[in-house]
Amino acid sequence: MSDRTIRLTTAQAIIRYLTQQFIVIDGDAKRLCGGGFGIFGHGNVTCLGEALYGFQSELPLYRGQNEQGMGFAAAGYAKKWLRQRFMFCTASAGPGTTNLLTSAALAHANRLPMLLLCGDSYATRLPDPVLQQMENFGDPTLGVTDAFKPVVRYWDRITHPAQILQSLPNAIATMLDPADCGPAFLGLPQDVQGWAYDYPAVWFERKLHRIRRQTPDAAEIADAAALLKTARRPIIIAGGGVQYSRAVVEMAAFAEAHRIPVVETIAGRANMVATHPLNIGPVGVTGSTSANAIAAEADVILAVGTRLQDFTTGSWTAFSKTARLISINAARHDAGKHMSLPVVGDAKLALAALGGSLLGYTAPDAWLATARQHRAKWDGYVATNVAPGNRPNSYAIAIGVVNSLCDPGDRVVAAAGGLPAEVTANWRTLTTGTVDVEFGFSCMGYEISGAWGARIAQTEQAPEQDTIVFIGDGSYMMMNSDIYSSALSQKKLIILVLDNGGFAVINKLQNNTGNKSFNNLIKDCPTIPAPFAVDFEAHARAQGAIAETVTSPAELGEAFKRAKAADKTTVICMRVDPHVGWTTEGHTWWECGTPHVSDDPQVTKAHQDWESSRPMQRKGV
Repeated sequence: MSDRTIRLTTAQAIIRYLTQQFIVIDGDAKRLCGGGFGIFGHGNVTCLGEALYGFQSELPLYRGQNEQGMGFAAAGYAKKWLRQRFMFCTASAGPGTTNLLTSAALAHANRLPMLLLCGDSYATRLPDPVLQQMENFGDPTLGVTDAFKPVVRYWDRITHPAQILQSLPNAIATMLDPADCGPAFLGLPQDVQGWAYDYPAVWFERKLHRIRRQTPDAAEIADAAALLKTARRPIIIAGGGVQYSRAVVEMAAFAEAHRIPVVETIAGRANMVATHPLNIGPVGVTGSTSANAIAAEADVILAVGTRLQDFTTGSWTAFSKTARLISINAARHDAGKHMSLPVVGDAKLALAALGGSLLGYTAPDAWLATARQHRAKWDGYVATNVAPGNRPNSYAIAIGVVNSLCDPGDRVVAAAGGLPAEVTANWRTLTTGTVDVEFGFSCMGYEISGAWGARIAQTEQAPEQDTIVFIGDGSYMMMNSDIYSSALSQKKLIILVLDNGGFAVINKLQNNTGNKSFNNLIKDCPTIPAPFAVDFEAHARAQGAIAETVTSPAELGEAFKRAKAADKTTVICMRVDPHVGWTTEGHTWWECGTPHVSDDPQVTKAHQDWESSRPMQRKGV
């Protein structure tokens, strides 16, 4: 090994190292880091900006409008690449960095890789206190960057140039680990970024990464097989981890070989196409009557690649208390939830091993027939639910129009508010891996920014396919500036702004718990004396998009066709009714804190009604 060294600044070394990291995807070596999103300030422009300038072709830097949006875009990019590639985000010291906290939390909850390169206070402390520094009187080492510790998987503050020799490879290893995958944070003090060091030349040699596939323990497979062989009413819960393991084909083959019905989580939507005969629908609070019916009857549940959050489990009321769980997951923490029989390992390898131990086993024909009957009834409900007819505009109707006109490979993106439930329930998957409903952190504002990141990735993979965004007016008002980003970078999006006059889904929850409408719909805000509607069309056009407003499903269909034919971002706006048209079937119970006492009898009754379902709740750790 050569002892030759290269003298570089800390920032230069970080960027040069990133350019030499590659990963094998479908037999081809691609750069592991797809580039970055950046907003420069005094905390990162002089040193990190100087380092990035020389590698613009290797690591393209996309100019963000808001750091939180940059983080969402990085998450959307990582999702589209199935966690095999990541983007970095760079922000200045102070509010630029703290704006990334929500993005980091979203990536952490969704187990997504993202590298955060953020400015920090001077390591020498000679100029303290500096602009935007948070002084902690009792601990001078504590700063705003410490706030990232709960929301990232790897955290370090670089106080000497040599530290990145260990820290940067560790950050990358964390982002590529199926069990620990999540965001990595490096705090870069403004002086340390520019300090020079003699780095070993060998450190910058090209490195080829592969994502580890952990072989499951043979004893755990044997235990899982023994339990599954006893099942008379088995189901498979297919989570997002099925896609991240690239095990969609294997999961379907396993289900087909053993004739086991499959239900999907929100993150696992598009594990199967809608017409697959074993796809019984989405499960849980925002699920389908069909999936929840068989979930309630199942005696053995095989959960694959899911963390079993409360919207999947109906706050643990969706399953029989006597049902046994088997959980295949790369993460030990997720595999053992609620007394599951754990199979810790890669989903693709685990399904193959489990299938090999189940030779000859198939679920009873009567059980599969029951599941398919439930699915047929649900399909009939959805067909009616999305049909325009003579009724007010709704989320479901808009979803149905777009679903009928989009290309099979188009990607649909939604997040938070009422649209995740409506997309999850009503969207009929045409191609596997084409649905991104962000509900791990249920973060409003992800929609447009996440879609921008996904579109960057999609341009690298299948540029002929479109990225379609469903967003409500509430989320739009929270974060919309990446319409401008998509226009500037020529990364076309089709954005449907469905305006229901405020935060309508939370107003629905407010009413369903006996409360009066208050501070959710614009018209119900006592501090707003004269409500008025936002001109979303004019606003989107001002950011460089094609924009139009429609008033009916027929007009929406024609506008969507024009958007498909256009070569730039198009925003289509339509008013929808805030009170009627919601998908009412298929929901399980969901634990929601309601007032135990109230002067309002409607609130008291709603609390009693809500709590009446609690006895169904499974207890467990």
